[in-house]
Order: sequence, then structure tokens, then C-alpha cells
Amino acid sequence: MRRQILLALAALVLLCSLAFASGQKAGEAGAEEAKQYNLKLALVGNAEQTATKALFRFKEEVETSTDGQVTVEVHHSGSLFKRDQIVPAIMRDNLEMGMASAPTLAEFVPYLSMFSAGYLFNDYDHMAKVLQGQMGKDLFDRTAADSGVRPLMALYLGARQINLRDIGVEVRTPEDLKGVKLRMPGSPAWLFLGRALGANPTPLAFGELYMALKTGTVDGQDNPLPSIKTAKFYEVTSHISLTNHYISTVWPCISEKLWKEMGPDLQQKLMAAMENAREYNDQSNLDAEAELVSFFKAEGLSVIEPDIRAFSSHVREAYLGNEDMIKDWDMDLYNRIVEMGQ
Repeated sequence: MRRQILLALAALVLLCSLAFASGQKAGEAGAEEAKQYNLKLALVGNAEQTATKALFRFKEEVETSTDGQVTVEVHHSGSLFKRDQIVPAIMRDNLEMGMASAPTLAEFVPYLSMFSAGYLFNDYDHMAKVLQGQMGKDLFDRTAADSGVRPLMALYLGARQINLRDIGVEVRTPEDLKGVKLRMPGSPAWLFLGRALGANPTPLAFGELYMALKTGTVDGQDNPLPSIKTAKFYEVTSHISLTNHYISTVWPCISEKLWKEMGPDLQQKLMAAMENAREYNDQSNLDAEAELVSFFKAEGLSVIEPDIRAFSSHVREAYLGNEDMIKDWDMDLYNRIVEMGQ
């Protein structure tokens, strides 16, 4: 009898050991599945810009929907990386997420330079039809495969307008920009747009622009109306010309390597949060554009209605007539985009 009891106890000990080992392995697997992600997200826009506020909404929703498995640090105002440093930092795995524009990404994915072309999109609806639909999804997949940096979607910043200091010129046609030192972002794609508009483009960081306008280092700049307000450029300029020459978007991007590692469940939650952030951002900027002309007039600025046809013709001829500029373009995609706006 004693021998039977000892055998039963030994069997029980063995079963407990096996159960413990199995539970330990399950716990290790669960810990692996619940890996924590802290995403640093860099952008150059300041805290007052709508896109920045949208990203804080993204942060809150992601952290809630993932029960804290994913946390987000929003580093705005160029405090972590400057504009031209963000994409390389993601490519080097020094940054998880960042805000980039198509012209900036074009330095690494050359055909994206076509999205820097003035008057490519007619208006917000045309842009949304392209970038928020299947064409945009295919474009972002292709960009991720080519660069290792995945754009998640496009956030609307507004239609870019010409905004000058009091230099004795009111911009109504491209000829009025001759010799004007127009600040542009420093990438080749942006600088070409400045020349296509008829100006003398001058590269300068966004964070230095207010003082450069105040001191006359540059004569003017181009940005959407909401950005002109939040950056307070109206304090140091005299007029705005509503050229609508570029439907400006910014693309929140993530490391493709990290994106694949996170898996479908977290990907879906990030996309849902970013979509809600995009809807808030886009509608806020559309509402602001509808109201800001009156605001700028009240601040003493002249608001000019230029010859849009003259500008669009001048700009398109500059691009399509320059073989070096369009040699990397996907002309089939370009023509499909133009057709979608007709």
C-alpha cells in the first residue's frame, strides 16, 4: 500500500511539473504576443497647427484601443528631427514614425516628385478621390516597398497661397514674382515649384521663416491659409494672393519593418486611429479656409484674386517642358490622376 501511495505522489509531482512548464511556456508566448511598442512621431509643425492636434488625437486613441500596448510620443516643432531628417531617420531605424510630404519622399522614391507638381490636383475633392481611394492605397504600398517607409494616409493642410511682405508688388500673374525671394522647403522638388511659379526660390527651414520674413531675408513664402495663421506670418507680411497652386498634404509615415512586425491587429487599430485623426484634421482645415480670408483682411492684409489660368498654364508648361524634371515620373499614373479631375 505504501508503495502505491508513493507512486501516486510521484505521478502527481510529475503532472504538476508538466503543468507548470506548460504554463510557463504559455506565459512566455503571451508576453511575446503582448510586446510593448513606444512610437516616437516627429514633425516640424508647431503645437497650434491642426495636423499636430490631430496627431495628439491619434496618440490618445491608439493608446486606448491597444490598452497601452502601443504608446506614442508626439515631438512637434522640429524638436526631434528637422524636415529633411525625418525620412532618413525612419529608414535608419532611428525613428518609428514621422510626418513627410511627397516632395520630401521623392528624394528617395523619385517618381513621387510628380506629386510636387503645381496644379496636379484641382481642389480638395480631387486630391481626396486619388489619395484616399484605391489609387492612394496602391501608391502607399509601392512607396513602402521601394523605401522601407510606409505612408499611412494623406492629411490635408490646405491649398498653398503666395504670401509676401510689403515689397511694392501685388502678385496677380507669374510675371509679378520675377526676382522675388520666395521661401520654399529645401528639397529639389519644392525649389522647382518655386521657379515654375516665376519666383526666385530660397530654401529655408520652416522654424526660421517668421524671423526671415520680419527681417527681409526673404520676400515671401507659400503656405496654406491655416498655416499662415497658426505660424502668425500675417504679422510680418502685407498681402496674400490666392493662387491655389498646390493642394498641400502631409503623409504620416511609419517604418515598414516595424509595421510588418506589429501585425494585422495593431495595424488595424493604428489605421482606425489615424483615419479619425485625418477626418478631424481635414474638416478643421476646410472650415478654416472658408473663414480665414475675412480674418486676414481684418488684420490689414490685402487678399488678391490672381489670374489662376495664367498661373496654371505657366506652371504646367514649366513641368512638362522639362525632361529632367519629369524623367522619373510615372506618366501613366500622372495621366490617370489628371483624368480623375476632369
